[in-house]
Amino acid sequence: MKSSALPLVVVTQPIHPEVRTRLESIARVVVNDGPDPWPNDTLVRHLTDADALLAFMTDRVDKQVLDLAPRLKVVACALKGHDNFDVAACTDAGVWITNVPDLLTEPTAELALGLAIASARHVLVGDRFMRTGQFQGWRPALYGMGLHGSVAAVVGLGAVGAAIVERLSGFGCAQVLGVDPFRTLAGVSPVSLDDAVARADYLFLAAPLNDQSLGSIHADRLRLSPRHQVVVNVGRGSVVDETAVADALREERLGAYAADVFALEDWALPNRPTGVHPQLLASPRTVLTPHIGSAVQSVRLAIEHRAAESVAQVLSGQEPTDAVNRPRVRDMSPA
Repeated sequence: MKSSALPLVVVTQPIHPEVRTRLESIARVVVNDGPDPWPNDTLVRHLTDADALLAFMTDRVDKQVLDLAPRLKVVACALKGHDNFDVAACTDAGVWITNVPDLLTEPTAELALGLAIASARHVLVGDRFMRTGQFQGWRPALYGMGLHGSVAAVVGLGAVGAAIVERLSGFGCAQVLGVDPFRTLAGVSPVSLDDAVARADYLFLAAPLNDQSLGSIHADRLRLSPRHQVVVNVGRGSVVDETAVADALREERLGAYAADVFALEDWALPNRPTGVHPQLLASPRTVLTPHIGSAVQSVRLAIEHRAAESVAQVLSGQEPTDAVNRPRVRDMSPA
């Protein structure tokens, strides 16, 4: 078969050479080799003749994009959450949406515990002090809070939330609370969100972004928080009102905020901010990481291979294993 007859796969972020070679064995491949997203006009130009899109967190696909990609058959998301992608529009357009449902779970839960410990034990403050050259040995300073004997609450008991609960079991928490209307876990006391916020020493946010969770950690609810509470967000940035969190930190009504996800990343929201809240960046009570929950080399390679497998399945006429939707049959006949 001539290369010009091969389908076209567009990849919006750099990928591992193994994955690129795999895709090139079945298709022509266009890859964004830089870390920054393509401008929208560049993406649209590549999608004009594309049969498949291997997409990442920085992408958004809606009806407007789909109307400009008449050959598209699959959007394979190299991520777990897919709220930046209009599933209904893809279904109507005859385009599969796939995700990677489980490979991000373990590293994200690990990071959540790391963020909690870093926040409660003043790791960043201590590190900055050490670099001043003033350390002369132990002093009664930077006393924090341990996980042992604490009350921890996990909001969202899906895969990531359950993995956080599993890891907490080794720290000797006095009690673990769970907030999830659809799921309970052994050893976890089901409570309302208000109860969790009011009682938790550590509040772990692992909920997906939807109409119910959007902005659910808001100013009124944060007034319920104990002053020492550590909030850890590894779910979605817009689950919290970042301004309300910043205000609570500034007024010392909240102990610390640790986050790996931010509202600016929630592309599908019409009024998303364009940057991280400046008061969060400036606060000594925050620990912020640049969405590195799945940034483990072996995990990222597995995620890319899993997304590439979805592309290969669709291009060969199969139903993808990791399908999020079941698209309508697309009319590919000439107008």
